[in-house]
Amino acid sequence: MPVYLYRCDHCGVQFEKFQKFTDEPLTRCPECGKKALKKVYQPVGIVFKGPGFYATDHHSPSGQRSQSEAKSAHHENSSEKKAETTKND
Repeated sequence: MPVYLYRCDHCGVQFEKFQKFTDEPLTRCPECGKKALKKVYQPVGIVFKGPGFYATDHHSPSGQRSQSEAKSAHHENSSEKKAETTKND
């Protein structure tokens, strides 16, 4: 269950609440009783740990392969074509 952070616009009290995704957001402040509660949204940090993740990992633009990948694919294709032509001869 996610933890949501709420803050009252009237009295300034701030607290966390465990709620299901399907639960309605709280609106009434437990301290002052006013309908001034708002959910506080905070950015979430993501940390990649373990082997295989590097600071330089990123997707290539538009899903294109990098130059080294393109060269190796070209080399493999030309090797396969040479093998096919020698079989047919």
